[in-house]
Amino acid sequence: MNVTIDGLDINYRDEGQGSLLVLLHGWGSNVDLFDGIFRFASKKYHVVGMDMPGFGKSDEPKEPWEVSDFVDFVIKFVKELYPEEKEIMFLGHSMGGRVIIKMIGTKSEEELGFKIPRVILTDSAGIKPVPSANQSSRTKRYKRYKAILTKTGIAKVFPGTLEALQKKFGSADYAAASPIMRASLVKVVNEDLAPYMPKLTMPALLIWGDKDTATPLSDGQKMEELMPEAGLAVIPGAGHYSFLDNQYMYNKILGSFLNIEM
Repeated sequence: MNVTIDGLDINYRDEGQGSLLVLLHGWGSNVDLFDGIFRFASKKYHVVGMDMPGFGKSDEPKEPWEVSDFVDFVIKFVKELYPEEKEIMFLGHSMGGRVIIKMIGTKSEEELGFKIPRVILTDSAGIKPVPSANQSSRTKRYKRYKAILTKTGIAKVFPGTLEALQKKFGSADYAAASPIMRASLVKVVNEDLAPYMPKLTMPALLIWGDKDTATPLSDGQKMEELMPEAGLAVIPGAGHYSFLDNQYMYNKILGSFLNIEM
């Protein structure tokens, strides 16, 4: 299904009946990775998820976005398609969790136009990582080489050299992204959302893979400390995509929280 939000063509899925549960995927992902959650949760709930702008089959934003822009987009999406809903639950993976945290942390119920009774954060982003010694070294080398290319005029004569340098020293997500989405990624990952986490006062289920290296288990433990009504469930052996790595265990935990029978 498709809908136009602020001039962007957005792909989305809408399945099931009941209370509304909105799924927000992670960076570089798309709504179809939530297929198992759709099939399970739609037995009891009205489950909706979209390809966020710049991902999957949805249009890319016209300029780089930060977390707040993704928040505004989600609110507009909900108001466009489900204006009568007064209570909406959210489930977010990785960056999707980041969007949920910023939305609840910065928007009042009056601004949203609906209440958020529960949230599920899966291997969520939001805690700003402390760079390792190796990462700090790579950053210093990147800045040194960039300064050389800029000061010598090489970057001006051969603009592709800066892009090649960025790809060499950036993450896999950064290298795979378009210029607009690369700039968006920088804005998104550099924002620490920990100050907003105490504002998540509703019941919050945190589901984490103990082998997650992208958003380590320590992030989930920190979120559990900061969110007043949060509970952390850990899936042994699962990585950053815990809902794919052990779908049965993930659905069992989710079902317990949302009262869905296996």
